Amino acid sequence: QVQLVESGGGLVQAGGSLRLSCAASRRIANINDMGWFRQAPGKEREFVARLSLTGGGTYYSDSVKGRFTISRDIAKRTMFLQMNSLEPDDTAVYYCAATRFSGSVKVSQYDYWGQGTQVTVSS
Repeated sequence: QVQLVESGGGLVQAGGSLRLSCAASRRIANINDMGWFRQAPGKEREFVARLSLTGGGTYYSDSVKGRFTISRDIAKRTMFLQMNSLEPDDTAVYYCAATRFSGSVKVSQYDYWGQGTQVTVSS
């Protein structure tokens, strides 16, 4: 079973930066894409960013384009989300996820999830 462990969440002021990490316990050949999602209290989980493990491409939601960057360290089996110019609306629990699909931004198509890490942005 794929094990994803997230870290790096915390409390920051608006305009600040934070870097999230997602470490995988082992390399899984069946996974094509990995992504970041977030969920605010009482809200649906929403797509933030994804990275293709085969093509290397990245894709971002309109709300974070130009501010967030998704990347990975293959040797360390770790994915990152660099978040800059944070806003109060970015406050949520952030989850990393993995899927056998390619190019998906749908929560239902991601089969493996981390435990989530809280990001709180104060005004």
